[in-house]
Amino acid sequence: MGSNTWLISGSPGCGKTNWILNNLKSRKGRCGFLRLSGYGDIDLQQVASTDIDYAFLKDQIPQLIDLSRSSADSISHQDDSFILIELPQFRIPKELGLAGIDPRVIKQLATLNLEPDKYLHFGRDRELPINDTLNFNQIESCRFKLHRNVWDPPSLNTFWFELVNGAYGDVYRAKALMNIPDGRSMFFNWIVSQKGSQFLPLNTVSPPSGRPTTISELVVQGKNLDPVGIESTIQLCLLNDSVLELHQAPLRDTQMQPSYST
Repeated sequence: MGSNTWLISGSPGCGKTNWILNNLKSRKGRCGFLRLSGYGDIDLQQVASTDIDYAFLKDQIPQLIDLSRSSADSISHQDDSFILIELPQFRIPKELGLAGIDPRVIKQLATLNLEPDKYLHFGRDRELPINDTLNFNQIESCRFKLHRNVWDPPSLNTFWFELVNGAYGDVYRAKALMNIPDGRSMFFNWIVSQKGSQFLPLNTVSPPSGRPTTISELVVQGKNLDPVGIESTIQLCLLNDSVLELHQAPLRDTQMQPSYST
């Protein structure tokens, strides 16, 4: 039995990432993942390519293969292997099944030697949940790269509350990976159709020694967004080297203390 290659598309916040996670976890063979950037139009801005989804999925499924960096050939000929491609897409396809794939996407995948044998779209196919599938007529998108930055935890909580409650525009969707001083990376997830935010610490923890090298980004989508205001507030919430060391030194001291068996 050869590999299966599925293409999954949907609008922001429809539940693609959680559905993909659960589907990949159910697979017994090797799994590969690829996130495409998608195509926007005048009133519907796609987010520039982001590593948030893969970093989150890789943390939950350590054996997952990133097909943006590895060839699909590395797993496509193995028994029970599975490839899942994520495509951000606002519009419901005009045709059902594989015939509904955007020709631009087919061409893009062909250069990667990928050919889906199944295509599902949130809001079209009954196999997928529709609870959080929203129709957008206009949406703005902005992305903030936060690599090697560490947040002051109370300031992070305040910023996130302000962000999703309209302080920087009408936010419909916000997703992030944020580093905090104890070495943890936090997955933040919010969509306007849900009550409250999802906060999840990743399994991977960086040592409390300097700045982490894990992926850290923030993606915001909505209307009348204020990216300059968001960026300014972010800078006020980040720890400088001396303050970060004040947080990390006690953690290192605790780790270095000998443990005694009784």
